[in-house]
Amino acid sequence: MDHPLIDLINARIAAAERDGAFDNLPGAGKPLALDGDGQDAVLNRILRDNGAVPEVVALSRELARLRDELRDTSDRTARSRILQDMSLAETRIEIAKRRG
Repeated sequence: MDHPLIDLINARIAAAERDGAFDNLPGAGKPLALDGDGQDAVLNRILRDNGAVPEVVALSRELARLRDELRDTSDRTARSRILQDMSLAETRIEIAKRRG
């Protein structure tokens, strides 16, 4: 089923083409810059544009946050929990690195 406004959209695009709105655009006539293989290029661009990072990077940031928290915590119970979380994060980083 077509979008209810498809005829209006197509008419506006056709009018813009007639008026030259698409003439002399930056990059016209040049190949698209694709990230990696073409099959995943759109997905990779969407992820990058929305701040997605590789798992190792995210885990490393979490580990750094935990180190800061440990440095600022004097309670023994809280420190013990943070150390456990740090150990888990370090293990997850190693696993993520092996997966490539």
